Amino acid sequence: MDDFEYIVHAAGIASPTYYRQHPIETIDANVGGLRALLDHARRRGELGRPVEGLLFFSSSEIYGDPPTAEIPTSETYRGNVSCTGPRACYDESKRFGETLCVNFAREFEVPVTIARPFNNYGPGLKVTDRRVIPDFARDVLAGRDIVLLSDGSATRTFCYVADAVVGYYKVLVRGRAGEPYNIGVERPEISMAQLAERMAALGRELLGYSGEVIRRTSEEPDYLVDNPSRRCPVIAKAREELGYEPEVGLDEGLTRSLVWYSENREAVPA
Repeated sequence: MDDFEYIVHAAGIASPTYYRQHPIETIDANVGGLRALLDHARRRGELGRPVEGLLFFSSSEIYGDPPTAEIPTSETYRGNVSCTGPRACYDESKRFGETLCVNFAREFEVPVTIARPFNNYGPGLKVTDRRVIPDFARDVLAGRDIVLLSDGSATRTFCYVADAVVGYYKVLVRGRAGEPYNIGVERPEISMAQLAERMAALGRELLGYSGEVIRRTSEEPDYLVDNPSRRCPVIAKAREELGYEPEVGLDEGLTRSLVWYSENREAVPA
């Protein structure tokens, strides 16, 4: 049980579709599961067998819906988050998870660090995940129109999986105990409508796709409640302290992703 040097807490329900369906399980993973690992790391330290590092996967969702003045968003921004809305089970349990990490680092010198991912994507993210890029890929592969369940104006930056994983390892082995680090890309900040058009264009180029981008209203009444209008990180802290520098551009990453999805069209629900 103790034959390891590092612990990574990446278990959790991160897709809004699924964490709205399983709110209690979402909280349990982000709070109860994390607390068990922190307690284990503390006991290891007390027995003279400390772990080298413990990484908690938090989320950019801890920022909620920042005002324009706080975008791009740095780690010093405290957040604008609902504690009772349909996304609160995820957002607030990640925020409390960070509080646990900070206090275990201060009180027990547990070498725990915190990563705040910003919209990762790429090979390995199941086509059934129900987040935006897998959903668009499913439409393209099925030869049907890409469906936007909004006006498409919300914006995000997207970090390719290879860049994200490098960032997480850097946070784990180089990060300061109790400190959070944004892991993502600073540009381009792209609207969902623009993303849909890019996916459609790639589908035409790579797969002979002939569909269009259309807009519909979700059947879920709270689908867009508390959905942030913009999400874009400042990564200066990770760049300066950890040497983090993402390299894969959006078009290249989307191309790699669509090729991968074309070869991995089936998956059990995420």
